[in-house]
Amino acid sequence: MPGLDAVIFDFDGTLADVPLDFALMKTKIAALGEVFLGERPTPGETPALEWLAELVDRVMAVDEAEGKEFRTRGRLVIAAMELDAARTGRLFDFTRPSLTLLRQHGVATGIITRNISAAVRAVFPDVDGLVDVLIPREEAARVKPHPDHLLAALKRLGARPERSLMVGDHPMDVQTGLNAGSLTAGVTTGRMTAAAFAPLNPTYVVPDVGELMARLQADGRL
Repeated sequence: MPGLDAVIFDFDGTLADVPLDFALMKTKIAALGEVFLGERPTPGETPALEWLAELVDRVMAVDEAEGKEFRTRGRLVIAAMELDAARTGRLFDFTRPSLTLLRQHGVATGIITRNISAAVRAVFPDVDGLVDVLIPREEAARVKPHPDHLLAALKRLGARPERSLMVGDHPMDVQTGLNAGSLTAGVTTGRMTAAAFAPLNPTYVVPDVGELMARLQADGRL
């Protein structure tokens, strides 16, 4: 099999255990939304960031200034929860050895995340020494699953999508890779089982990033 130019990772649930409660996040957004909408919105399956954007659009249609205030306060709610979770988060034991292994084999590495930089760095303070590029939410023009998030990282690394691997613990990460034309890997260190990845047919589905490194070596991709 052809070797890899780059491996790009999701962060929460992939390289680190960060206990972020997305259901509670949506509950807090709903409570804030009630102030601006006059009724309490009901959370659905839409991710928190996109749901907040939808609610803001509803408010903006009536009052632009109120919509901007809602967006600012909603983003602060999300960021505060991300930072709180990061304070008790930890890197998985295999994370640093896996990143070091990739560097030893000349494979570029990156992290793209819908989280904020401050939260990532709280959990992984030496990230810049082990990862070649980090693109958190605030630095992404469009966040995953939009392919631009991944393509921006690959552009910085000078890597081609077809010779790169996108790794994450959620089907959204795999979909991001597919959208960008890269190889993909799902890991089950987050909230998803192997069966959740099956409809997307990723290149790899493995228990964790450490096992993924063993598979990549066995397949001659490193």
